[in-house]
Amino acid sequence: MKRQDYISWDEYFMGVSLLAAKRSKDPNTQVGACIVDINNVILSTGYNGFPVGCSDDDLPWDRTGEDTKYPYVVHAELNAILNSGGKSLRGATIYVGLFPCNECAKAIIQSGIKEVVYLNDKYANEKSTLASKRLLGMAGVKLRRLTPREKNLVLSFENELDR
Repeated sequence: MKRQDYISWDEYFMGVSLLAAKRSKDPNTQVGACIVDINNVILSTGYNGFPVGCSDDDLPWDRTGEDTKYPYVVHAELNAILNSGGKSLRGATIYVGLFPCNECAKAIIQSGIKEVVYLNDKYANEKSTLASKRLLGMAGVKLRRLTPREKNLVLSFENELDR
């Protein structure tokens, strides 16, 4: 008899996006993204951070003040789109921990992604999020909040035989 406690495709891909977020060096917000085609094949991943070749030791991580991270950081969604290496993203689904901002929404639309699956809509009432929802809706991009069956998914590097 087969195992019954396996995770769903949605939980799997959201898990990949959450794992990608662990690569972010942002001290406040870590977001990951995973783009998947209609055959459940991962096309790309990304996380929020500075552009390639731009030192995260020389740029600011501050959220307030004169010099903040905001003009420099590339969001997870855009990174995943850019990391796809030119693969077609038409009809794909993007999994993200945090609902996309308006700038990422534009990139999602332009890349041909047709569904956004997200966990958290923390900034639901912000102007940029409202603009994002408006744009995505106008472009016919499906929005779906994921409600996982379990709150936690534990990964271990420990060898199964050593348990």
